[in-house]
Amino acid sequence: MHFKLLIAYFLFSFSLLSAPGAMDDIVNAVKAGNSKAISTYFTDNVDLKVLQQEDVYSKAQAELIVKDFFSKHAVKSFNIDHKSTKTDSQFAIGKLETSNGKFRVYFLLKKSADKFKIQQFRIEPENE
Repeated sequence: MHFKLLIAYFLFSFSLLSAPGAMDDIVNAVKAGNSKAISTYFTDNVDLKVLQQEDVYSKAQAELIVKDFFSKHAVKSFNIDHKSTKTDSQFAIGKLETSNGKFRVYFLLKKSADKFKIQQFRIEPENE
């Protein structure tokens, strides 16, 4: 009986270690142009900049702005250039190539109640 519990514990622990985190989920959502998946990580009020629109928006407003961007800019590729994964905050900076140009994407995650949430999200034209 103890052996079964020990095996169950190790399997559970391993699944936690191998489960994708917020950072991976967000990167995959950007690659898919999936605003709904991105918005699940937004804080209730997120500091958002998408092209010329910049303000602190509610989670619902921010999702609509990101959705509008992806509807006009079909994603071709997204690659992370820099990232930091600290204990209570994380960020990533990447290059997004779309059907209508190249962009720089930045997002900042803060830990809140043991979950990482997007506090800041930016999509800006890439300066080459």
